[in-house]
Amino acid sequence: MFTKRWIAGGLTALLIGMLSACGSGSDSTSGVGQGSSSTAQKARPTPDTVTGLRDSVRHLAKTTTKATRPHTVTKCASASKKVQHKSSSGSGSKKKTRTWYTTERYRECSKVRSGTATYTRIVRAERWCVSLDDVGGDTAKDDVWYQVTRSAYDEARIADEHARVEFTPTGSGC
Repeated sequence: MFTKRWIAGGLTALLIGMLSACGSGSDSTSGVGQGSSSTAQKARPTPDTVTGLRDSVRHLAKTTTKATRPHTVTKCASASKKVQHKSSSGSGSKKKTRTWYTTERYRECSKVRSGTATYTRIVRAERWCVSLDDVGGDTAKDDVWYQVTRSAYDEARIADEHARVEFTPTGSGC
């Protein structure tokens, strides 16, 4: 009994120590406890953020084409099945089992091909791209293309040539 109390006390102390280390709220490097200040969050970029000098921007419009695919319709037919029911009464050697059957009706549906349907197929999705020079401060990394969101593209488009820009890319290449 005394040993169980020691174990429970030790586990409690360990748990309290772990929780206080994880959620102290005063850790300035983790961003916890900094309030709702947006400047504190903008001061430290995320690992995915890319910086460099704006070189050029490119907008690739969505490309579509007309295509056909099988048109399917749902055809239903009435169907029925025989269902067995049983009822027992009595016990031992006097036990009687009564069996009767009923017909259960239902609808059986399936998709059947019926001609073709025309639809608009997307060949290439719409993309917004930005090219940077001196990526991450490295002067050897020039003309690197990144796919970006529409808002990041708009910001880079209105920025001056060779102005420092910062964004989080959605993909590489263009």
